[in-house]
Amino acid sequence: MSAPQDQNQVQPTPASDSPSPAGAAEAQVAAVVVLAAGGGTRMKSSRSKLLHEVAGHSMLSYAVSAATAMQPEHLVVVVGHQREQVEAHLGEIAPHAQTAVQDQQRGTAHAVQCGLEGLGELHGEVVVTYADVPMLTAETLTELVLAHRSAANAVTVLTATASDPTGYGRVVRDAYDSVLKIVEHKDASEDERAIAEINSGIYVFDADALRHGLTQITPNNAQNELYLTDIIGVARAEGRPVGAHLIDDLWQTEGVNDRVQLSRMNAEMNRRILDRWMRAGVTVVDPATTWVHATVDLSTDVTLLPGTSLEGATSVASGAVIGPDTTLVDVEVGERATVTRTHASLSIIGADAAVGPFAYLRPGTVLGDAGKIGTFVETKNARIGAGAKVPHLTYAGDALIGEGANIGAGTIFANYDGVTKSTTEVGRYSFVGSDSVLVAPVVIGDGAYVAAGSTVTGDVASGQLAVARGQQRNINGWVARKRGGTKTADAAAAAGAAAAAAAAGTTDTVTSVEEEQA
Repeated sequence: MSAPQDQNQVQPTPASDSPSPAGAAEAQVAAVVVLAAGGGTRMKSSRSKLLHEVAGHSMLSYAVSAATAMQPEHLVVVVGHQREQVEAHLGEIAPHAQTAVQDQQRGTAHAVQCGLEGLGELHGEVVVTYADVPMLTAETLTELVLAHRSAANAVTVLTATASDPTGYGRVVRDAYDSVLKIVEHKDASEDERAIAEINSGIYVFDADALRHGLTQITPNNAQNELYLTDIIGVARAEGRPVGAHLIDDLWQTEGVNDRVQLSRMNAEMNRRILDRWMRAGVTVVDPATTWVHATVDLSTDVTLLPGTSLEGATSVASGAVIGPDTTLVDVEVGERATVTRTHASLSIIGADAAVGPFAYLRPGTVLGDAGKIGTFVETKNARIGAGAKVPHLTYAGDALIGEGANIGAGTIFANYDGVTKSTTEVGRYSFVGSDSVLVAPVVIGDGAYVAAGSTVTGDVASGQLAVARGQQRNINGWVARKRGGTKTADAAAAAGAAAAAAAAGTTDTVTSVEEEQA
């Protein structure tokens, strides 16, 4: 694939309720037909090619989003290969879309025929696009329709210019700049192959011209298939105008057929997303290692350090610093917070809070303003109050930790007894000593202490100190009796001998002094 011109337009957020671009209402069409029936065999995947993701969203979602923004009377997705997967996904992202089935792959025109069945008589325009062209925007489709109307065309094709058009269908224009024909690369003459304008396969048709053309074309090719390009010939033969709408962003015409192309598409989409955020006031230290999904929201003066991946509906407020080596999925980060070498999902991090390094925030974690989740801490369904600290080596699951509380290193919130998960509450400004186990359900009141090394199984009232550990007992001679012959026993014996010698030396010194004084 040749490198398109540098563009910074970003595909709108994939969603069934995406806002329509300016002019979309004026460009409302009778139908948009999205072709999604292909086999996608080059992807070599048990999952439909169309469900593979670009910038965190399926390729199909981009096509449906752009089509929906056109406000068509009918939105039809033509399915075929792995249709169960595609239909199930459509039910999640675009329940308003209709589906039509192309049982046999007999070409693009046949797919459109399948899509139009059952729609009845249409008046206006029909847009035909593809489910594997994720860069195509609603703005471009709107411009295509308006250009089509302005020229009173029967057919208008979306085209782009490629520096290396090898493999693409070429757009051949006549002396009046209308489209004379589209010729495939393998069928093109030497002069035609020199043409840089290429066919995207994306069209807008006058509805009557489309229906008529579909009745006139025949599978006159080696593949025995019906092609939309043949309708151009029908329209030209009947003296109806055929035009092209040339765009300067080749990426918007690019499809994805294999994982190499998918990787390139992801890289280009991510580049555009990062460029947009940097121009909006976000610092991205290393764009090459920073990935941001299309649905992420960032504020000014956010800093993204190398190795950062922001996914899903993550939002980051002004002044926050994320990274390095951090992944946030559906996480809300407050102003001036720092999140370092952390993996977090479905969590909230308050303003001025600090997380990491090497922290794991599981769903349901809420860290209050100026709170801390520190090194090698795992949280799950934990609400940690403002200014509270869980600094080191702790598992806090199903926990309610009050404002200003401090959880010592190595503390375990034992929330699961093998049958039921229960909650532990730690009150405001309470202190839990290191290496403690809090066996849920248990409540530690406001301003209480838990001694280090305690296993707490009962509630601790406000102002109390809980000590829940056995009394220390030192057994003399145990190593010599039970571990004789080991290096440990040898070390203990040597230490004992040294201590005895030191004691004897002290006694001799004392005796000599007494004798001298006598």
